[in-house]
Amino acid sequence: MIPLTLAEVASATGGRLDAVADPAVRVTGPVVTDSRELGPGGLFVARLGEAQDGHDFASAAVDAGAVAVLAARPVGVPAIVVDDTEVAFGRLARAVLDRLPQVTVVGVTGSSGKTTTKDLLAQVLEPLGPLVAPPGSYNSEIGVPLTVLRVDESTRTLIVEMGARRAGHIANLCGIAPPRVGLVLNVGSAHLGEFGDRDTIARAKAELVEALPPDGVAVLNADDQVVRRMAEQTQAQVVMVGESVHADVRAEDVALDGAGRASFRLVTADGEARVTLRLVGEHQVSNALAVAGAALSLGVPLADVAARLSAALPRSRWRMEVTERPDGVTVVNDAYNANPESMRAALKTLATLRPAGPAGGRTWAVLGEMRELGESSIAEHDAIGRLAVRLNVSRLVAVGDGARAIHQGASLEGSWDGESVWVPDVDAAFDLLRAELRPGDVVLVKSSRDAGLRFLGERLVEDK
Repeated sequence: MIPLTLAEVASATGGRLDAVADPAVRVTGPVVTDSRELGPGGLFVARLGEAQDGHDFASAAVDAGAVAVLAARPVGVPAIVVDDTEVAFGRLARAVLDRLPQVTVVGVTGSSGKTTTKDLLAQVLEPLGPLVAPPGSYNSEIGVPLTVLRVDESTRTLIVEMGARRAGHIANLCGIAPPRVGLVLNVGSAHLGEFGDRDTIARAKAELVEALPPDGVAVLNADDQVVRRMAEQTQAQVVMVGESVHADVRAEDVALDGAGRASFRLVTADGEARVTLRLVGEHQVSNALAVAGAALSLGVPLADVAARLSAALPRSRWRMEVTERPDGVTVVNDAYNANPESMRAALKTLATLRPAGPAGGRTWAVLGEMRELGESSIAEHDAIGRLAVRLNVSRLVAVGDGARAIHQGASLEGSWDGESVWVPDVDAAFDLLRAELRPGDVVLVKSSRDAGLRFLGERLVEDK
């Protein structure tokens, strides 16, 4: 963060100083919500979490180097006391960004693919100068300010991942980090249980393009009809991306290699270039096109966009994370999160992989619950089980009570003789796989984050 005095922090957040001997003391270190991450000159934001109250760690934060605490009440150490630390945190981030007019903010949203796209975008935009992008999936009212407050006077581009669980969330995030470029990847079923229907999800995602200025750029997925219609909801220039005829930036001649990595011709009005992705899954083409549309609009030459997309590597854990064990078993850990669209994409990717080893090996889909689907949950899980059978996945393992309908759907679709099984928990799944995996097998592990299958994927990788 750019250095600010405690008086300036108080002014930016609407707070008052408490137990502060010198208002001119400056925050020069990291701004964090985890006291373990503090360093000299930092600012600790005391949050009231589900399990812990950050105010209880105020003294420890100061001992660790914090010059003050952003708090909702006096805490016995130097503090800026505010009515709501979450709201104040966002105000502080906006105040810092307002002092840095040279920073171009690029916002990314969508029902799936946000984090992978953000990681690709960071690698493609690096030629524009110093860049800040969120680690992992920092896409909430806390994650966005944490990202913003990493900028300084040298920063030229800030990438912000924007998630939403209710209407107004993305609009609020745009108030914290006003975007000049906005990418909308897709509108799917993620958080359907909270939004109620897909139209409501679409309205929430459209808040990003509605926030763009007239000289901004909206990068929209032309292959998603709902996203394409968002062109009518923005005053910014619109760049359509996809494989359809509506796309300004288009992929043609898409092909997959035996490892499930896509190559294609990147076609624009100004020419074309070949792209060979190093990420696994045909769905990565859509993410890459969104990145290309944004990068080209910001002045990155087409040849550089194609070269950087082709060189880009995964940067965040548990997203199509491929590991080949010494015994010849390949583990694909894609269990950071899941919704029907991303689950289908992962299964289709599994079906394209070419197992090695004796008799070609087998494909395994180890699937857990997709959460927050509301009344459609049973039907959506059932459909995933049926899809696994239609894609001729060799073995299906449904894990946990929430995934039972996956096994039921597979059974009704025609799975038999142990091709599909249900197990009660991660430990049972691990025991089954440990006993039955053999060289040449490919194992996809996928579920919503709270179902915990990403840790099963890690256990499988370590079990050599």
